[in-house]
Amino acid sequence: MTGRRVVAAVSAGLLAVGVLAACSTGGTADGTAGSGANYVGGDGTITFLSAAERRDPVALAGETLEGAQLDLATLRGRVVVINVWGSWCPPCRKEAPDLQEAYEQLRPQGVEFVGINFRDPDPAPAKAFQRTFGITYPSLRDDGGNALLALRGAVSANSIPSTLVLDTEGRIAARASTVVTRTTLVDLVADVRSGGTTG
Repeated sequence: MTGRRVVAAVSAGLLAVGVLAACSTGGTADGTAGSGANYVGGDGTITFLSAAERRDPVALAGETLEGAQLDLATLRGRVVVINVWGSWCPPCRKEAPDLQEAYEQLRPQGVEFVGINFRDPDPAPAKAFQRTFGITYPSLRDDGGNALLALRGAVSANSIPSTLVLDTEGRIAARASTVVTRTTLVDLVADVRSGGTTG
């Protein structure tokens, strides 16, 4: 793939790619996925999991910033991009235009985007963030961190922003613990859709 360089093969089918640093102070382990592969928060990597390494589908539902109900189970059969963000996070602001551009490019291909707002107990700043950057895909409201628990250790509170790509079965197939660009995200989604690996 273009525009990225492979850093290391961490385990079978899992590759890490160096990009920009996220809103994090360290690289502590956040849990495991599949055959011994560790999710490491805030390390500026993109991680791809082979189909054999993917865990159970993510079970996540809640209220959006606009007051609608959203359940990821209704999106099964489609690749879903999940972005965890906060209005208080400068790197989240940096990547927001690229996320919206990627959404506009990928939605006609059947790819869905869902944001998870974090540490914005008052929805007003989060809504202002969406207006400022023209975000048109839905985001679940801050729920005190329960959504992060539902993501099965793939995202920790000290690694915001983080972006996940779920396969058509709702399983975590890739994770970016870093600021993402439109090109990087489009390429990563293409890998997940094709069953390929980042490289």
